[in-house]
Amino acid sequence: MIHIDEQFRQITEQLIRNSQQEQAVDRDRVFQPANRENRILVDKIIDKLVLPGSRIEGYENLRELWGLAQQGKSCIMLLEHYSNFDIPCLFYLADQMERGTELTESIVAMAGSKLNEESRFVLAFTEAYTRIVIYPARMLAALEGTPEYSEARSRSREINRSALREMVRLKHSGHIILLFPAGTRYRPGKPETKQALFETDSYIKGFDYLVTIGIAGNTLQVDESGNMEKDLPGTDVMVYNVGPVTSAAEFRRNARSSAPEGGEEAKRAVARAVEDELDRRHVLAAEIRSGILAELEKKGIRPTSIPIPT
Repeated sequence: MIHIDEQFRQITEQLIRNSQQEQAVDRDRVFQPANRENRILVDKIIDKLVLPGSRIEGYENLRELWGLAQQGKSCIMLLEHYSNFDIPCLFYLADQMERGTELTESIVAMAGSKLNEESRFVLAFTEAYTRIVIYPARMLAALEGTPEYSEARSRSREINRSALREMVRLKHSGHIILLFPAGTRYRPGKPETKQALFETDSYIKGFDYLVTIGIAGNTLQVDESGNMEKDLPGTDVMVYNVGPVTSAAEFRRNARSSAPEGGEEAKRAVARAVEDELDRRHVLAAEIRSGILAELEKKGIRPTSIPIPT
């Protein structure tokens, strides 16, 4: 298969030329607004990859969440994560819906610093969407026991404190925060990459309302090398299934009801509840996607990407 840069070289070169943001992340550069020119270019790529029939099921739930955000309520979206095109495909499909552009303009994604710092190529795609950059706990844990750990821990605290302040500011000003609870893209055969992090509980605690979103389909497969520039694009039917708007306090209270009060077990109970809800949303999305694929098959249209196991 041909990796992303090879397949869309003309567009990716323009993306890099347009790139404006610094790769290095520090406490003064955690809020990074969208690069509108690059958003247009990324949409050109997505338009070539998303097959007919792709859709957002439960879009009315996203609109309801957006309405609550405009009333000053704090709102968060919790998504499955399969590829670096999960957000681009969601935005692309939402923009085609009624008043979809104003909804996507309100979304601010929590994004790991690796998306900035890995390469100018990856950043050129990433900066097409508004985000708050954090230093992931998983990345810090990987350095434990090394000479770099102390400096990295200090840096992570500075970045994450600043990110928290930005999130608090934005979540009460008409914005919706987008979070991938797993904190990484799912790799088939590695179930740990689909597990929600303990930190998910802390995020939910800070919000009034939430929705969960399952994803079926994938237009950008993770390359085995781990090098994001080598990820493999392919056409596919993308289906997002959005659950009902839910009180975050109620969701958290129900999840923690069977766990000892406080401590990691309670946080893990909330993380598991998120995993279970995302799994339900994924199954519903996969069922819809299967029906669409069957109809496309009759027309001789087949996805070129490798299916994600259902």
